[in-house]
Amino acid sequence: MADIDFTQSLGMARATFTTISDAVNPDKLRTRIADLEKEASAPGLWDDTDHAQEVTSQLSSSQAMLKRLTDMEQRLDDVETLEALGEEMADADTINEAKAEVEQIRKDLADLEINTLLDGEYDERQAVVTIRSGAGGIDASDWAHMLLRMYLRWAERNGYKTKVLNTSYGEEGGIKSATFQVNEPYAYGKLSVEGGTHRLVRISPFDNQGRRQTSFAGVEVIPLVATSDHIDIPDSEIRVDTFQASGPGGQGVNTTYSAVRITHLPTGLVVSMQDERSQIQNRAAAMQVLESRLLVLKKEAERKKRKELAGDVKASWGDQIRSYVLHPYQMVKDLRTGYETSNTSGVFDGDIDAFLAAGIRWRHQERMREEAEE
Repeated sequence: MADIDFTQSLGMARATFTTISDAVNPDKLRTRIADLEKEASAPGLWDDTDHAQEVTSQLSSSQAMLKRLTDMEQRLDDVETLEALGEEMADADTINEAKAEVEQIRKDLADLEINTLLDGEYDERQAVVTIRSGAGGIDASDWAHMLLRMYLRWAERNGYKTKVLNTSYGEEGGIKSATFQVNEPYAYGKLSVEGGTHRLVRISPFDNQGRRQTSFAGVEVIPLVATSDHIDIPDSEIRVDTFQASGPGGQGVNTTYSAVRITHLPTGLVVSMQDERSQIQNRAAAMQVLESRLLVLKKEAERKKRKELAGDVKASWGDQIRSYVLHPYQMVKDLRTGYETSNTSGVFDGDIDAFLAAGIRWRHQERMREEAEE
């Protein structure tokens, strides 16, 4: 029976690998790597730093994916050989080692499979994330700050570089809003499933009567624009205001008007930046985020128009996506996928990969459903 179990597990692992390999297309990936290597070695590449970083980042990501596929194929061959050797030698330890390895391979393949589902138009982009406190007063400001830490810790655990672009602090603590960038290929594809309202239920640390409080925070995730997106924003459509950058409690961190607030007049979108030292740098960063948000609005309008023409205007995503409950029990539950965990401390410390994986699978199913309906 044990032999059948191993054979079945190995067969399932190979079938999953074949599905992943077909989706990734190693030959096409090698061609892409060759093109990127050629572009990366071109003279003058670093004359445009942003473009150079994008090229080298895509090259690194593509090389890593190809290596993971190659290594996984080798692991499948090796574990099959190991199990056969154990059977031949009647060595129970070797057989058990092979069983353990094939189960680990299946888990690793599940993680690898997630990458093949990141096939949206902008999924491979870097991400810009904005967190805003909602209803709940000071608890909501504190909750927004907790979410900011959660995502930054997630990025840190995965080795992703981040940059906080702007923070607006609450008057009594926490934050009103914060915007940060995740400089990693496919960051948008992974984090875009986090967009929506996050609800926290707990005993308020700010209530001297120890009452339970429900607070809300909104998460917005947009793809970082690329030079090929062509979002034209005439100067006549924006208003630029400058102000002094500030830190917690309103304390001035400099005496120059380096912080920038850009208002897009036709849509009312407002972007503020104060992380950079100069006004010019903050304006450039703010314009990039504004372009990213306008790109999302443009694509969303196109998507809605297609659905109207198809006679279906119902939304695919609910607004409130996840509940975090700390009292009277411990539970974090995603309201779309049904995935939940009682390890709330782990989640708040950035252990959210399982939620992201469940969300990515759910989104892929929704996309397939929408395509079938169209």
